[in-house]
Amino acid sequence: MSKQTAAPPSRAGAEEQSSTSVIDAPAQDAPADVDKKQLARERDEVKERQKDRFTGLNKEQLIGLYRQMLLIRRFEEKSAEVYVAGKIGGFCHLYIGQEAVAVGAISAINKEDFVFASYREHGHALAKGMSARAIMAELFGKATGCSKGKGGSMHMFDKDLGFLGGHAIVGGQIPLATGAAFASMYRNSGEVTLCFFGEAAVNQGAFHESLNMAQLWKLPCIYICENNQYGMGTSLARAMSLRDIAQKGCAYEMASEFVDGMDVLAVREATMRAVQRARKESLPTLLEVRTYRFMGHSMSDPGNYRTRAEIEKYQERDPIKLFSASLLEEKIVDEKALEEIDKQIHEEVEDALRFADESPLPDAAELYTEVYANPIDPSRNRDR
Repeated sequence: MSKQTAAPPSRAGAEEQSSTSVIDAPAQDAPADVDKKQLARERDEVKERQKDRFTGLNKEQLIGLYRQMLLIRRFEEKSAEVYVAGKIGGFCHLYIGQEAVAVGAISAINKEDFVFASYREHGHALAKGMSARAIMAELFGKATGCSKGKGGSMHMFDKDLGFLGGHAIVGGQIPLATGAAFASMYRNSGEVTLCFFGEAAVNQGAFHESLNMAQLWKLPCIYICENNQYGMGTSLARAMSLRDIAQKGCAYEMASEFVDGMDVLAVREATMRAVQRARKESLPTLLEVRTYRFMGHSMSDPGNYRTRAEIEKYQERDPIKLFSASLLEEKIVDEKALEEIDKQIHEEVEDALRFADESPLPDAAELYTEVYANPIDPSRNRDR
């Protein structure tokens, strides 16, 4: 691939390619009062671009994307409910508002491909094929959870599905994903690795070291920055000198793209381009996927650093509402079909809740399994 092709597009070029306008401005620049008419016009424009992307996808695929996003939304809503009830302990970071990113990107890869995520990973695990039962049980700390109840919200894992974590350390998954991509390249086994992380991880040295190695060694890794515009309670503008994250690929001559993360089909198409580059040329890609979380950083975050007007502005671009409206207007589904899907998902989530509630706690012996070091033998210390 030539330098010109590999180099990331300019901001203008990225916007033109990704058809992004509404979510391009930094969050703190949101107006104090929401212009509903203007937001409605912008929403309609995005919806029209989304419908243009329906070509090439059949009815089953389109409904499948909608169903996955809605499953994540309903699962996260239920997680918030039971967290408040005290049935989930520890930290819990919800994915509400960002569903189009995980669903769009993971729909573009194969089952055998790898996915790494951060601590906000319930949605990615569901999109990769993990059952709602296994995830809810893990949130409850039960033995039937995907990590046997020992990982909790931030440490989901399923090797058979190629879902390689849930990582609580900011940016900690980026070098691990780079290593997985190196293994695929070394074995010539054909897998592609998706690595999801928030924009705050971009300021970590591991991000830059990993991208440098990935481009230098030609690794099939796709780095997906889910830029929800806040690192905990700190806005992007206060923490990053160059806010156009896609442009950071220029430092490594890496292909990069700016994507509307509130449009599931825009994310899918951008990821498909990156997957093709990874499979055919064994080259990495950096995707800046601009999105917005509707909830706080975690369940303990009241979100006082954001205004109600700002949140309402982005809720007008709710990826699920936008996609369902497009499906209705294109007569892919009708209201009755959407209601039936919602009913089925409600039952699936309630089933997961019952399963988690009724599952046993891990045996105490599990404390000593699957650890990197043997527990200290107290008898050895007596001789010292």
